[in-house]
Amino acid sequence: MKSVGIIAEYNPFHNGHFYHLTESKKVSKSEVAIVAMSGNFLQRGEPAIVSKWTRAKMALSAGADIIVEIPYSFAVQKAEIFALGSVYLLDALKCSSICFGSESGSIQPFLHTVELLKEQEKTYNQKIRLYIKEGVSYPKALALAYSELRKNKDSVDLSRPNNILGYHYVAAAEKINSRMQFFTVKRNTAEHDDQTIHDDRIASATSIRKLIKEEGSLHRIQSYVPDCTYTEMDTYYQTFGQFHDWEDFWPYLQYRLLTMDEEDLNQMYDIEEGLPYRLQKAARSAESFQTFMEKVKTKRYTWTRLQRICVHALTNTSRTDIKAAGETPRYIRLLGMSAKGRAYLNKVKKDLPLPLISTVSSFPKDMLALDRKAALVYSQILKEPERSSLLSLEYAQPPIMAD
Repeated sequence: MKSVGIIAEYNPFHNGHFYHLTESKKVSKSEVAIVAMSGNFLQRGEPAIVSKWTRAKMALSAGADIIVEIPYSFAVQKAEIFALGSVYLLDALKCSSICFGSESGSIQPFLHTVELLKEQEKTYNQKIRLYIKEGVSYPKALALAYSELRKNKDSVDLSRPNNILGYHYVAAAEKINSRMQFFTVKRNTAEHDDQTIHDDRIASATSIRKLIKEEGSLHRIQSYVPDCTYTEMDTYYQTFGQFHDWEDFWPYLQYRLLTMDEEDLNQMYDIEEGLPYRLQKAARSAESFQTFMEKVKTKRYTWTRLQRICVHALTNTSRTDIKAAGETPRYIRLLGMSAKGRAYLNKVKKDLPLPLISTVSSFPKDMLALDRKAALVYSQILKEPERSSLLSLEYAQPPIMAD
């Protein structure tokens, strides 16, 4: 069976995702679509609106065949590390190819860009360091350094968010010596983080979440998501009484920041010297997560990086924890599969280089320590018995089986 890998968050799964999933199978001529999906906390440092189990159900209902979880230590990370962990998982699962969405729509510019930056690595890194010394953020420094080196139109525009991720996917595959082929599908209408809607069928996940928050209901999103998403979102709300939003976690984050001493905060992953004081000062007076972030954000620290730092503070994830998790994933956590996906796994599982985890309780606690903490924190905003009900899925839920 030929398989195509997809890297996603599905927060939530919408019509654009359905188009990408369908086109990925088509352009790669694959029978099986394998999705590496973020867990309960996401790459941009946000809690997912609904749990990983619900998002896995959405994707399986829409045609995905295997859903595996990107471990926390790679999911809540800058693009380079997020891409490495995701690509490594798909390579381990014997994917023939990877297909990602991009603003470019053509794969050759990505291949040319990886080659260009490999040839100019020393100069590129020097320019990045110079820009960082000037006080710009790391992503901005990357973009500025790249713009100086970009020689022709065959290289990709790295000022666009999906192009950036696509570049890192291709670069990660080269780094691990993967033989996977790459395809890309041009994004349809909505930009990755577009907060406004310009179409009657396609909207970004960001704008869909914004609609849900503003309206307080799911009615307005119905035309932008498949029926399976609408049904699963409604079921989730009826079951757990709410969706997940940073504001719900703010009291817990504020408590963490105000009760940790500066030395402990300095041990949190991705925190730089001087930032703990700024975080604690803002936490003393902020009335909400939004106002806290507005107080903390600077030209040097992007909103997304600060959100990731906040997730690590919330989950008490230190530099030591991330280092102990390893530079590449050490296991494959299976969330769900179709009948076709099960047949594929039966065919390749003897050759998998990593252990395949279907039930957490049967594996050593330390192997999944960060994922367990993330699940515990994610469930805390719910009331009882809903809180315990959601948390129990982390330990007892077997992989979801789709027809």
